[in-house]
Amino acid sequence: MANGGGCGGGGSGGSCGCGCCCTHNGAKVEEIQPHPVMEQLPGIQYCINSPPPWIEALVLGFQHYIMTLGTTVLIPTMFVNQMGGGNVEKAKVIQTLLFVSGFNTLLQPLFGTRLPSVISGSYSFIVPMTSILHAKRYQTTLDPYERFEQIMRGMQGALIITSCFQMLISFLGLWRNVVRFLTPLSMVPLITFTGLGFCYLGFSMLAKCVEVGLPELILMAIFSQYLPHYVKTKRRICDRFSVLFSISCVWAYAQILTSSGAYNKASFDTQASCRTDHAGLISGAPWIHIPYPFQWGRPTFNAGEAFAVMVASIVASIESTSTFLATARYGSATPVPASILSRGVGWLGFGTLLSGVFGSVTGPTASVENAGLLALTRIGSRRVIQISAGFMIFFSIIGKFGAFFASIPLPIVAALYCFFFGYVSASGLGLLQYCNLNSFRTKFILGFSFFLGLSVPQYFREFQLSSGASPVHTHSRWFNDIVTVIFTSHATVAALVAMLLDCTLSREDDVARKDSGSQWWEKFIFYNADVRSDDFYKLPCKLNKLFPPL
Repeated sequence: MANGGGCGGGGSGGSCGCGCCCTHNGAKVEEIQPHPVMEQLPGIQYCINSPPPWIEALVLGFQHYIMTLGTTVLIPTMFVNQMGGGNVEKAKVIQTLLFVSGFNTLLQPLFGTRLPSVISGSYSFIVPMTSILHAKRYQTTLDPYERFEQIMRGMQGALIITSCFQMLISFLGLWRNVVRFLTPLSMVPLITFTGLGFCYLGFSMLAKCVEVGLPELILMAIFSQYLPHYVKTKRRICDRFSVLFSISCVWAYAQILTSSGAYNKASFDTQASCRTDHAGLISGAPWIHIPYPFQWGRPTFNAGEAFAVMVASIVASIESTSTFLATARYGSATPVPASILSRGVGWLGFGTLLSGVFGSVTGPTASVENAGLLALTRIGSRRVIQISAGFMIFFSIIGKFGAFFASIPLPIVAALYCFFFGYVSASGLGLLQYCNLNSFRTKFILGFSFFLGLSVPQYFREFQLSSGASPVHTHSRWFNDIVTVIFTSHATVAALVAMLLDCTLSREDDVARKDSGSQWWEKFIFYNADVRSDDFYKLPCKLNKLFPPL
């Protein structure tokens, strides 16, 4: 207000005392009110319990399936050739990872958090799995296929041991007790950096083939953000199915470039990123292949490697917890109670067991990109995710068809990541509405955790690139891996710093607790504290009696 005549500020016109308006020079001036706090996100057309029509649900489920292919193809591609496998083995590992992801995705909405969460492969396991790959005991094997099988069995053994640990810490309530220390203030870095932490999968991967990735980025923005304002339809089409529209156009364009010989004389890296036929998946995939337990042989076990994979599972659980919170927000549900988050991590542990039994080179995590897709489509229906799980299982068995869709150039998928990782990050920033941003305590915790969440993982990655080793130099390789896994995860570093500061910095002060949003979060910590929890997270009747939420 001019001349300091703000509401309650003792200006020349005085305060009206109602907090809604004030007078200035005899004229009544309305005070601008901030946006109201909302526990459930408005604008979601179909929430968790309200499925869309079947035809629309099928198309949306297929769209979620397409989004899982980036992770499903990229992680096995990083490992299989180094392990000694060829295109046939790579196609089978991709099918196995897709098969396991489908079952995990089916189980999570049924028995886990009951949220519309897609479960896919986790990047958190890359460091310990790479360490297993380079173990000295496998380097003496000369036959490539035999070496591939030996390394795969070592990975399976580590995942099986890890699954027992992951299920114990969740079903015994340890994870629940830790999550209860979270407040909206400490959730902001956790969720925000779960999205921002995958920035290396965004534009940097897109730039490996700019002529394909950049058109996808532009078309996706046009279909999802601009066309809906100009093309008015009874049902939302342009933005809701923008993933399929944009991929179809750019994939056809990439096929034209490939068929015309535009990349015939290009470098190997360019061909691998741009060509639609360079992955070797279609030729290597069998027509029908049903993944089965221990298909690579009997698992082998190593204690040190198992410890490193256990820590990777904790990092994956931290990132999955934040993804569950973002998924609940974009499914228009109330914040997830601590016991439900623990139950979800427990079923992730069961998913890790499936990954170890079938052999899929990595463990599971809640898919960040699919959580972002919920925000784009504004449909958080559980049925859509269950349909996408059906597509995963079907196309993992019918190998040739699955390999056809998996041959989408990765720069196209990277362009989509720029949208969906951003949506998840924005979900974390949305929790700032419960915090007092005028508090210097709040500013310090946010700023310090954000900066360390960016700089610490960056230091570890730069050190590895320059020296080829971890900054931690001990004679124990598995201990080096443990430290590397923790401190290369942006979400883990940011969340640990924010949670530690929030719990130790004047936590007993009522004003500080209010500034961090604790008073708002308290009614969601326990399952029975909010009557709406049953609407979203209750298990089927008989199971709810066996596994009652706490």
